[in-house]
Amino acid sequence: MSSLTPREREVLELVRVQPLLDAQAIADRLGSTRASVAMALSSLTRKGAIAGRGYIVRDEAQVVVLGGAVMDVKAVTDAPAGLHTSNPATIRTSPGGVGRNIAEGIARLGRRTFLVAALGDDVFGRELLAHTADAGVYVDHVVRGGFATGTYLATLDHDGELVVGASDLRATDALTVDALGRARDLVPRADFLVVDGNIPADVVRWAIQACAQHDVPLLLDPVSVAKAGRLAPLLDGSPIDTVTPNLAELAALTGAGAPVADTKPAITRAAAELHERGVRRVWVRRGRRGSLLSDEGTVTTLAARPAEVVDVTGAGDAMTAAYVVARTGGEGPVAAAELGHVAAALTIAHPDNVRPDLATALHADHPHRTETLS
Repeated sequence: MSSLTPREREVLELVRVQPLLDAQAIADRLGSTRASVAMALSSLTRKGAIAGRGYIVRDEAQVVVLGGAVMDVKAVTDAPAGLHTSNPATIRTSPGGVGRNIAEGIARLGRRTFLVAALGDDVFGRELLAHTADAGVYVDHVVRGGFATGTYLATLDHDGELVVGASDLRATDALTVDALGRARDLVPRADFLVVDGNIPADVVRWAIQACAQHDVPLLLDPVSVAKAGRLAPLLDGSPIDTVTPNLAELAALTGAGAPVADTKPAITRAAAELHERGVRRVWVRRGRRGSLLSDEGTVTTLAARPAEVVDVTGAGDAMTAAYVVARTGGEGPVAAAELGHVAAALTIAHPDNVRPDLATALHADHPHRTETLS
């Protein structure tokens, strides 16, 4: 489907819920004019988003992402970074957050995507909303709380590798199940739910239970070792489609208390513990060594794609986005993970957290995947 304007997305969302509204009724609800709505309806019909009497909405996959949204402040040093001293650097801000990045990546790859996150009513929050909506993500269910919009401060070495990062996620930490409001109604209609570990444990527990009740596949991204340790008690036998830890996060999820060696047998043993606790697929990220996907005990090793490193931020989020898009497009987990590696390589070769041209770049690299990514 062609990209939609913000007005077209508003109209499409309304007629999806109330398909028998006429143009004037839609205009009244949106605070717009009948002429403006008529133009949007005509464009939506031309683009194939709606068809027939009553504005029947075309059936399409729907992904919901429940996660963090922050403004990234990134400094890239001009030379090898020195600790405990000032470093000349280039500093820029960009929309970030694990959940938000994943949502933008999924939307840019053509899936109808809803972001559920907590933001403050401030300049950073408004900028995040505007950028994310322009990328094609539905942001109507974002929660506006009493804390400032989250920020993530990262210092990257001159070669693009992370030196140190720090985050302020008080807005996300304050999120509750009750605060989700009507966003809770999105889960039963989702084809996939993605949850990142920044979300408070009570909300993650609710999401796991809701997905189990409505048979919705759930992908859980642990985000960090500390967050993985917080999530570990929630793996209580409820079905989870996929978790995506790195080695350190895998150890925290299993509660092993000791590192997991970067070997296939060690990773397989740790993954088996998670399978016993309800996780169907464990996709372990290994950096430059690629990844290992354990699908209920069937283990596949995947190689990382070579790429020139410009900025490593967002690589894992791109992997997840491409994986979810491929899965909702009918691909199996291994093929979806392979596509995730391609997306990661394309992302670290670009300065933005999410490549604006991610879909074009993936199509150029994998032209035979056109149907999966449409």
